[in-house]
Amino acid sequence: MKIFKSKEHLKSQIGNKKSISFIPTMGGLHKGHISLIKIAKKYKNETLVSIYVNPKQFNKKEDYKKYPRNLTKDLKILKKLKVNYIYLPTYKDLFKFKPSHKIYLHKFSKKLCGKYRKYHFKGVLNVINRFLEIIRPKYLLLGLKDFQQLTLIQKHIIKNEIHTKIISCKTVRETSGVACSSRNFNLNKNQMKIAKDVYDYLIKIKRKTKKNLKLFSSSSFQKNLIKIGVNKIDYLEIINCKTLQKPNNSKEPFNIFIAYYLNTVRLIDNI
Repeated sequence: MKIFKSKEHLKSQIGNKKSISFIPTMGGLHKGHISLIKIAKKYKNETLVSIYVNPKQFNKKEDYKKYPRNLTKDLKILKKLKVNYIYLPTYKDLFKFKPSHKIYLHKFSKKLCGKYRKYHFKGVLNVINRFLEIIRPKYLLLGLKDFQQLTLIQKHIIKNEIHTKIISCKTVRETSGVACSSRNFNLNKNQMKIAKDVYDYLIKIKRKTKKNLKLFSSSSFQKNLIKIGVNKIDYLEIINCKTLQKPNNSKEPFNIFIAYYLNTVRLIDNI
């Protein structure tokens, strides 16, 4: 396992390689990240994992400061998984150059999380665009928990004709059903119990909505979630995963998307 803190040193090592599988992370590694790495290894390419808490995708400095960080633990996990390369860039290393591709923000960026985190996706794409230019991976592995993020990165790659293929991977969940997330490390036992109850309730909503789309009532469902123990809800919406619009009938392939708070911890999911 080789660790790089400079893009120049990284590029000198992997510059001629055309079969890198890349997993971008912000650290706080969990079962979801581990799953992505294991899937990457199935492609029999060399694996590269980045750890970088990107300040440009946080709307609040407080949220950025509270984001779970444990580099020592993360590196132990990556060593055990026999990852080939680790990239630990500094802010200067990533942002002191002009990328060849412009950021493309599809209109889907204005929905869901984009409504409530104004510069979030611009910040995400800014960093991913730079990573892709530095690493030039064959594959980019991303989890479907972050469906909106994955979709926008895909649109950016297609628009700019970047030769990287996205491998979308199923959401990995705890035994309780709660989606694995670095932010879960900031939750106490009672809050994890509430998160489980939220997941269970979302499953009920999905079943009901699949029977009849008209039974979906965001306002009444949100009131019930507040009763369960949720402190705040940014959105609870149904979106057709192919058209990225609200479905017209229950036969369309749709997911229920949610962003909610347990105290100050913001969680997202889609089912």
